Amino acid sequence: MKYRLVVFDWDGTVMDSTSLIAECIQFAARDCDLSPPSTEAAKHIIGLGIRDSVRFLFPNLSDAGLDMFAERYRHHYLPRDGEVRLYEGIENVLRLLAHDERFLAVATGKPRRGLERAFDQCELRPFFHYTRCADEGWPKPHPDMLEKLISATGVNPSETLMIGDTTHDLEMAAAAGCHGLAVSYGAHPINVLRTAPHQAVVHTVEELGEWLKQNA
Repeated sequence: MKYRLVVFDWDGTVMDSTSLIAECIQFAARDCDLSPPSTEAAKHIIGLGIRDSVRFLFPNLSDAGLDMFAERYRHHYLPRDGEVRLYEGIENVLRLLAHDERFLAVATGKPRRGLERAFDQCELRPFFHYTRCADEGWPKPHPDMLEKLISATGVNPSETLMIGDTTHDLEMAAAAGCHGLAVSYGAHPINVLRTAPHQAVVHTVEELGEWLKQNA
């Protein structure tokens, strides 16, 4: 097989959560007396980790302001966490990839407790051998998450595929010496995804499965 390690982003790739995340970012901005970003701008920072996301949107915000924003974001997001659903067909994609000689992993901008809640809700935990979260090292697009996963599995970067819906995922893959596969059904539009290194761009979960059948 070409890829012995296949790594999935979570929000916008496995779970259909980008609209809720963007909405809660806008609510948090209003709570902090900040001008709320557009939906496009709010979606652009998904995957960076909460503090890096806020710094990107509001670079002059103090550390206390960052903490307040993060608290207000959680205030709006956590009660609605259960609303988020898997993209239809994504479990079939994971079953397709399952193989004794292949590792499946997650590299996400979620904090560890957020990913564990998502696993509890969707019951996909058994598919994944390893996971890395934004609060366990350097966030995307730094290659740290992928480097840790590569080290844990012992595969080569050239045998690793990162699947994600943002340029942050693709840039992380390139920085780690891995291949990147973009999905356009998540946070970043296709014209933005095409600006980052990638093997291909697929537009639906069905297309993702077909590409992996032929190339993974």
